[in-house]
Amino acid sequence: MVITVKSEAQTELIDMTSKIQEAVLSAGISSGLCMVYVPHTTAAVTINESADPSVRSDIMMVLNKIIPWKADYRHLEGNSPAHIKSTLVGASELIAVENGKLVLGTWQGIFFCEFDGPRTRKVQLSVVSC
Repeated sequence: MVITVKSEAQTELIDMTSKIQEAVLSAGISSGLCMVYVPHTTAAVTINESADPSVRSDIMMVLNKIIPWKADYRHLEGNSPAHIKSTLVGASELIAVENGKLVLGTWQGIFFCEFDGPRTRKVQLSVVSC
């Protein structure tokens, strides 16, 4: 399964929990695993708090502070910071599924991490029964 995500800024975290939950329901499994994979070298996926949007902005603030856009990078495209951020955050998450629902903590959500936007991106999902 593929989910399309459209970012609106150079860097942002986009909550895609509900889209992923819909995909899990449409897969029709009761118990299993959902793998979320971002096939891009300048984007990532993470699980973190979804209740307070300031957490997202705090995460982006710190990533942008420790990995600035302007530095002596060698990559000719000019998006080295995006590559570094995606490496640190990671390209995949594995989430348990029970009773047809993603097993997440009360405040957790699944976020697409855009580091070189705005763009239209693809997120690959694999849902398996176990």
